[in-house]
Amino acid sequence: MLREDLRNVAIIAHVDHGKTTLVDAMLKQSHTFRDNQAVEERVMDSGDLERERGITILAKNTSIHYNGIKINVVDTPGHADFSGEVERVMMMVNGVLVLVDAAEGPMPQTRFVMQKALEMGHRLIIVVNKIDRPDARLNEVQDEILELLLELDASDDQLMSPVVWCSGRDGTATLDLNEPGKDLTPLFETIINHIQPMEVDTEGAAQVLVSSIDYNDYVGRIGIGRIERGVIKQGQAVTVCNYNNIQLRSPGKIVNLYQIEGLQRAACESAGAGDIVCFSGLEKINIGDTVCSTECVEPHKFVKITEPTVEMTFSVNDSPFAGKEGKMVTTRHLRDRLFRELLKDVSLRVEETGSADSYRVCGRGEMHLSILIENMRREGYEFQVSTPRVMYKEIDGVKCEPMERLIVDVPDDATGSVFQSMGNRKGELLHMSAIGTRTRLEFIVPARGLFGYKSEFLTSTKGEGVMNSVFFEYQPFKGELSRRSTGSLVAFETGDAVTYGLFNAQGRGTLFIGAGTPVYEGMVIGESPKNEDINVNVCKTKHLTNTRSSASDDALRLITPKKMSLEECLEFIGDDELLEVTPKNIRIRKRILDSELRAKARAKEKKG
Repeated sequence: MLREDLRNVAIIAHVDHGKTTLVDAMLKQSHTFRDNQAVEERVMDSGDLERERGITILAKNTSIHYNGIKINVVDTPGHADFSGEVERVMMMVNGVLVLVDAAEGPMPQTRFVMQKALEMGHRLIIVVNKIDRPDARLNEVQDEILELLLELDASDDQLMSPVVWCSGRDGTATLDLNEPGKDLTPLFETIINHIQPMEVDTEGAAQVLVSSIDYNDYVGRIGIGRIERGVIKQGQAVTVCNYNNIQLRSPGKIVNLYQIEGLQRAACESAGAGDIVCFSGLEKINIGDTVCSTECVEPHKFVKITEPTVEMTFSVNDSPFAGKEGKMVTTRHLRDRLFRELLKDVSLRVEETGSADSYRVCGRGEMHLSILIENMRREGYEFQVSTPRVMYKEIDGVKCEPMERLIVDVPDDATGSVFQSMGNRKGELLHMSAIGTRTRLEFIVPARGLFGYKSEFLTSTKGEGVMNSVFFEYQPFKGELSRRSTGSLVAFETGDAVTYGLFNAQGRGTLFIGAGTPVYEGMVIGESPKNEDINVNVCKTKHLTNTRSSASDDALRLITPKKMSLEECLEFIGDDELLEVTPKNIRIRKRILDSELRAKARAKEKKG
């Protein structure tokens, strides 16, 4: 039978193209909220980090009712590092809204997510958003989208996808640019008419593919997925199986069953094929598992998630300040937390190492891993991490490394510095085009060549440049690259930094700390412009004399220290350094804290 009363769609796009803002407008115009209800902007971005950074990190479900038809909408992340979230939710929907900025056009992540949608045969609706921007390039962007569809081998039906022109902020849509939109009715009508009703089997044995996992302190783990076949009922006995793990056969019972209504989960007695449901009662349920009726146990195939390309080592904090600020500081705490993250993040990999105190954590990129680090420190964990490293592969006997497709939009006068930087990082120019007063450059560059490049890029473009990258493919190793051209200012002794010591040290480079900051020997307190480390004593005080004025230190002028964010620290740290992460502080330190032992190790390395 056809589910005429249901449509399941996902909104996919590049970061900052306005997916979550458009979902806000769709919810408001479908009267999901009361007329007098106070609703925050980007209501789907419910996490603290999501609201602080203005990005979507986790895919989220909502539902909208329009003319008696329920539209299940999945809002997905736009950043390339969280593309695993997009890949797994593709199994829950049968159509996608491809959102494209009217000024920027298709970007790297647009290409990636569109390719995944085309591979699964989903119907597309092209939504050109932000048409009210003064720099909008409507006709050019439409041509670029068509070129991208041709490049990705879209079918004839997909090439004929309708185009809807929207302003998510104003909550308007139109099918004809000569007729300004009044509301989002054209978008709702296009979803109903173009996304075909699902053909489902409601009489067969129950089968649900789990595409997402949530957790609740009261009911435990909550599985989220689409019913592929049959009917699921509250209290029903089921068996959990997995397509890739044939041995997995776990009996259980559906204790609570919910459907998504607006932003809430509404309890229900039963749900049929095509519905997206949430259920609890199965303790060990994981993403990719299939929940079946006990009479017919048939696992459903799950999409293959792209492999991670960046790795870091997470280890127990062993600095002199260890255990002073965190609640969870032991190996057991660290191990349990990392393996618990695997249950809901399908893109992450965690492996044991030769040491009992450290773990190898692999992800999609620096931001993917930095979000995990930030969440852990906010939960009270204290640990240290190594510098990010790319994951090499051996293909046909050849050492290969991950390459990124990098697209930068820069002012015309900044292209020279970008070309120079890409040349040093072994980048290869693919395409160059003019967009108004700016230039768009597209490169293929080694993933390791982008480590630490963002801050340099923003400096060279005076903060006006925009850069985005997405994984391209593995290619033969491009040769050695220097990760950093600067050195570190390293504290010489343990104590509190004082104005006199900092005043003498600031002439050596850029400081990261101010007066009164506790430091220990081997802690990195600044950046040296020279390509070597310099030991400085920031705890040094002025010798007391009979003629010394009590206010003499007040005359010393300190330059404002550079406050390093978590991402900037990860970009900065070298191979011989670690990042100490606590709930209150982030400190860069040397692996070997003692200056004499560090010098001996460096001399031995040069001799070897």
